[in-house]
Order: sequence, then structure tokens, then C-alpha cells
Amino acid sequence: MVETARASQPTSTKPQYYYGLGRRKTAVARVRLYPGSGQILINGRPASQYFGNRLLYRVMITEPLRLTGLQDHFDIRARVVGGGISGQAGAVRHGVARALLRFNPELRPVLKRAGLLTRDPRVKERMKPGLKRARKAPQYTKR
Repeated sequence: MVETARASQPTSTKPQYYYGLGRRKTAVARVRLYPGSGQILINGRPASQYFGNRLLYRVMITEPLRLTGLQDHFDIRARVVGGGISGQAGAVRHGVARALLRFNPELRPVLKRAGLLTRDPRVKERMKPGLKRARKAPQYTKR
């Protein structure tokens, strides 16, 4: 039996990016953190263009990086589907926090204390039959 020699290729132990999946309401964000200078791309567009003049959402996305002091160390690239703009920003924030854990598990207490690792379970309640909205009933009339 003849064995063939395999060419050994150097394998990098350090990944090129750190991945995190974030969810909020009906939005799902697949986030990648690349070593960089703080650039944010969401669905291929800069965050300032994606969220328009809503500074709150850009601040929300970078919150995990600010808490850990890593805001100028990573570029954020996210693919977001579903939900509205608020849910998408929350999903990206959740994904960034989870990706930071893959980078350094020792950041867990800081992120946990800020509530960034917990998926926010609040979603829109379903419509019920006979009601105007999820809980609002039609006005009662006696006669």
C-alpha cells in the first residue's frame, strides 16, 4: 500500500472575523466583527446611510463596543432581515455583543450586566377575534 504525502499548509489559529447572531422582535442580524478602525456596514451600506439621521440607532449598535472599550478596534459588517428599523438596530446590537464574546469570553460579565446578551423577548401580540386590536374590546352598549 502506497501512502501519498500531503502538502501541509500553515493554518491560521486566529480567525479573520468574529461572528454573532442577534435577534430582536422579528429581525435577525448576522454580524461579523473584523479587526479595523470602527467602520459600520449594514446590508452593504454605511450605518449613517442605512439609518438616516437617527443617531440613536447608530449609538445603540456600538454600545457593546463602547462598554468594552473596543470601539476603534473592530469594523462591523451586518446582514439584517425582517422587522423594522428599531428591531434591526436591536438585533445588530445583540449580534455585536455575542461576537465580542467569541473574541474574548472574559468580556461576559460586563456585557451581561448591561443586559446586552439577553434576547429581548417582547414581540407584537397577535390579534384576537372579536377585538379591535390585541386587547382592545369594542365599546359596550347597554341598549
